[in-house]
Amino acid sequence: MTLSRRRYLQAAGGLAAGGALAQFGITAAHAQQALANLPSTMIWSTYDVGSTGYVEASAIADAFGKKYGSRVRLQPSGSAIGRVKPLLDGRSSHAWLANELFFATEGLYEYCTPDLGPQDLRTLAGRVNGFSIVATAKSGIREPKDLKGKRFAIARANSSVNVKSEPILAFAGLSWKDVELVEVPSYGATMKALIEGKADCAGVAPAAATLRELEASPQGIGWVALDPANKEGWARAKKVVPFIEPLNESVGAGLTADKPVWMMGYRYPMITVAAKASEAEAYAMTKAVAETFTLYKDASPIMQRWDMSKAGTPPMDAAFHAGAIRYLKEAGHWKADHQQWQDGMLKRHAMLQAAWKDFIASAAAKAADADGLRSLWDSTRTNALKSL
Repeated sequence: MTLSRRRYLQAAGGLAAGGALAQFGITAAHAQQALANLPSTMIWSTYDVGSTGYVEASAIADAFGKKYGSRVRLQPSGSAIGRVKPLLDGRSSHAWLANELFFATEGLYEYCTPDLGPQDLRTLAGRVNGFSIVATAKSGIREPKDLKGKRFAIARANSSVNVKSEPILAFAGLSWKDVELVEVPSYGATMKALIEGKADCAGVAPAAATLRELEASPQGIGWVALDPANKEGWARAKKVVPFIEPLNESVGAGLTADKPVWMMGYRYPMITVAAKASEAEAYAMTKAVAETFTLYKDASPIMQRWDMSKAGTPPMDAAFHAGAIRYLKEAGHWKADHQQWQDGMLKRHAMLQAAWKDFIASAAAKAADADGLRSLWDSTRTNALKSL
């Protein structure tokens, strides 16, 4: 999406065009060459300042400035809707998202309202992350089946974590009913519950800083391993959410290169655009992320995962944009099984959007309050997806 100069400068807080994003070292003087159809000014909505997503977007924005002279304004937000809504409204050209992308395309949580519902969004690329259920060493939990009857720390409001914990339970044919829920107020409090011995396990990404405290505590640290050879387990997990894959993770607390653990791979951040975004611009943006890789890959150890041979492949929380696929095919990264996944996701998106259109027009939906609407849509959505 091309942003007007006026809109760009408004979002930049009135900064002069020549001085925009000087904090990232991006000036016209750094430009080496232009890239056809890559906008000269862009606004990217991201997670909060200091988050890994913000830092990664900053590094890539800096590389864009140095190579192409593009000016990028980062628009951070601490809320999921605050990152997605600017993209929907045309106030940002790209959004760097986590699982709020899945919620938006499925019409879940804050997107289950009469004026929203399933959104038509597409991905360009996304970095691989690891996720699993961490357990105290004392609990004896080693694989998903061991979770049955254990004390599971959960923050109800942390939808992004909970949606990724559910498929790990499903891996062993379990559900939330099979564990003893220990409700806590926040994500950080789930780790504290383990450290204090008040819970046995919780869903978490291995890079979380508080895991080092658990690792050093008397409780010790362990990880739920997801055997990549267990095809039935992975099939059950992917039925819950379609954006996961096996990942042999070696970065994080309790993990080393010599002792990695097979976890659930997912993508964060994912560079996201509207489905109606220009194919030429989506192609150019994807190409730019790939072509500037050598400029940002050493910004942090995790940036190596932006290599397009990894970041430009499924699964993602939404289907890829056609422009991104065109570049990925040219670069030799797009395979037959990737297209099969893409076709399935496009079918899923279309099915849910059609189901929502009928659902929101129904008398039951019109009469429901917010909680009732979510409950009704959950049932409708589940039924719609049965045919996939």
